[in-house]
Amino acid sequence: MLQQTQVATVLPYFERFLNTFPNVQTLAAAPEQQLMSHWEGLGYYRRARSIHAAAKKIVADHNGEFPTDFDDVIALPGIGRYTAGAILSISGDAKHPVLEGNTVRVFSRWVALRSPPADTVANKLLWQIAESMLPAKKGAGTFNQAAMELGALICTPKTPACDRCPVQKHCAAHRLGLEESIPGKVTKTKYEDRTEFAFVIESPAKRGRPIQYLMRPLPPGVRWSGLWDFPRTIDRSIDDVAEAAGEVSLDLGCTLCAGAKLTQIKHAVTKYRIELRVHQATFEIDGQKPSRPWRFVTLDEMAELPMSVTGRKIAKILAKQHPLFS
Repeated sequence: MLQQTQVATVLPYFERFLNTFPNVQTLAAAPEQQLMSHWEGLGYYRRARSIHAAAKKIVADHNGEFPTDFDDVIALPGIGRYTAGAILSISGDAKHPVLEGNTVRVFSRWVALRSPPADTVANKLLWQIAESMLPAKKGAGTFNQAAMELGALICTPKTPACDRCPVQKHCAAHRLGLEESIPGKVTKTKYEDRTEFAFVIESPAKRGRPIQYLMRPLPPGVRWSGLWDFPRTIDRSIDDVAEAAGEVSLDLGCTLCAGAKLTQIKHAVTKYRIELRVHQATFEIDGQKPSRPWRFVTLDEMAELPMSVTGRKIAKILAKQHPLFS
């Protein structure tokens, strides 16, 4: 959960997650939809699916016990060299190095590495340094945690607190006056503007039955796969609502007629800055109903579904419009 996400954000999710999934057996047996509901809002949903897949593998291949062999750990879905080393060294003091954002910076400055850390040769050297610095006998986990804390609190990206650094006299970058320029600048993401459309299609309330809205779980291979969302465009930027309705119609298997604009939502995903234009819509022929996985759901049902960030925002707007049905 902490990958790419701050501790303060993660804590309430972590507590709720452990309350629902107290052990690996419970997690492995849980439906994916339940897991995604607990992850909703954290982003990077591939992490949730990796945890789920890893739990299933631990139950199936390791009798429900987390493996202690490095090769077995790194074979778990979603776990790479850094994560495997961190888990095994911190939990059992196994002698494995850790190389992540903070320690990359610490070790790069330690040896005054001029090459970008992501370069193949430089990265290999940093792993060698991280491994060579581990204590000979015990204490690998403590050392790894200390190195990460040193990078997080003292050897920071900007204005490192060299005057408070306990290993200042051993730091080549400080000795050469290069601590501000090492490691080199990380290439900033170049964002690309996109316009996308979402459509709100109602099934009117009848005889006291709440209004329902057309939704589906997003298919594999697309953004927010597995999360529920309204009919929408995703694959490309579209500026014209009629063109967007035509594209979504192909997905639905029913001809869509775009209506009034409800709102627009601005958000960023990976390299895209997206303006999502949300419109009402109807089917050209009354009574048309797309086949599964599309289905009409009420606002109460939406509250129980794992939804995309923008899908949840649209649901909240609809709840304000129809408070009696929320």
